[in-house]
Amino acid sequence: MGDKMKNFLIRTASGAVMLIVVLGAMLLSKWSFMALMSVIAIGGMWEFYRFSQKAGYEPMKALGIFTGVVMLCAGLALSMFFDTANSGNALVLLVASIAALVLIVPLMFICELYRKSATPIANIATSLLGALYVALPMALLIVIPMLLGGGEWNPWIMILYIFIIWANDVFAYLFGITLGRHRLFERISPKKSWEGFFGGLLGAMAMGWVAATILGASVPMWIGLALVAAISGVFGDLVESLMKRSVDIKDSGNIIPGHGGWLDRFDALILSAPFVFIYACIYTFVF
Repeated sequence: MGDKMKNFLIRTASGAVMLIVVLGAMLLSKWSFMALMSVIAIGGMWEFYRFSQKAGYEPMKALGIFTGVVMLCAGLALSMFFDTANSGNALVLLVASIAALVLIVPLMFICELYRKSATPIANIATSLLGALYVALPMALLIVIPMLLGGGEWNPWIMILYIFIIWANDVFAYLFGITLGRHRLFERISPKKSWEGFFGGLLGAMAMGWVAATILGASVPMWIGLALVAAISGVFGDLVESLMKRSVDIKDSGNIIPGHGGWLDRFDALILSAPFVFIYACIYTFVF
C-alpha cells in the first residue's frame, strides 16, 4: 500500500470518528454539546498559545485557558435564560462569570510583574487574544441554537449550521479544482480561487435551503445565515493560514490524524460564530 493511499485511509477513518463524536455530542444533550465546545475551545487555545510561543512571546496559558472557560460559562448562562425554571441559576452564573472576567486583566498584569519577561505587553495581549479568538465563539455557539430554536434546545440547528460550513468547504474544493483560474488570496493561500469561493457559496446556500426544509423554518432566513456563515468561514480559514505562515508551521497541531489540529479543523466555524450570532440576534429580536 502506497503512502498516499495510507494517508487517505487514515484521514478518512479519523474524519469518520470525528463526525460520529461531534454528531453524538450534539444529539445526546445540551450538556454534552457544552462539553464538546469546551474541548474544542481548550484545544484551540492551546494551539494558539503555541503560535504565540513560536512568534517569541510568553503567553500565560493557564490564565488564558481559565479566561476561556469563564467565557464558556457565560455562554451557558445566556442559554439558560431561555429556560424560566433555570433563570435564577443563570443570573448567578452570569454575574460570577462577569466578575471573574473583570478581574482577569488586572490579575494578568500582576502575574506579569513576577515573570521577568522581555515582552510583558505582548504576553498579556496574546493570553487574552487566545480566549477571545477561540473560546468566545465557542461560547456563542452554545447560545445560537437557543436563539434560532425559539428558546428551546434543538440540536439539529447546530448540526445543520455545521453542515453549511462543510458544504461550503466541499463545493469550494470541487469548483476550485475544476474551474479555478483566478486566485482569491494568493499571498496567504495560493490554492484558493474566486471560482471556488463562489462555488462554496452556492453549496452553502443549497444546504441552507435543505436546513430550512428539514426544520420547517424560513427559507430566506436560513439562506441568509448560510451566506453569513460561508463568507465569514472563508476568512476564518485565511486567518488561520496567516497565523501558521507567520510562524512557519504547516498544521496547528496533530490531535486529529490526517486533519491537523483543532484550529485546522474548526477555523471556519470559529470565525463565523460571532457573525452568525449577531445575525441570529437581529433575526430573533428585530424581525
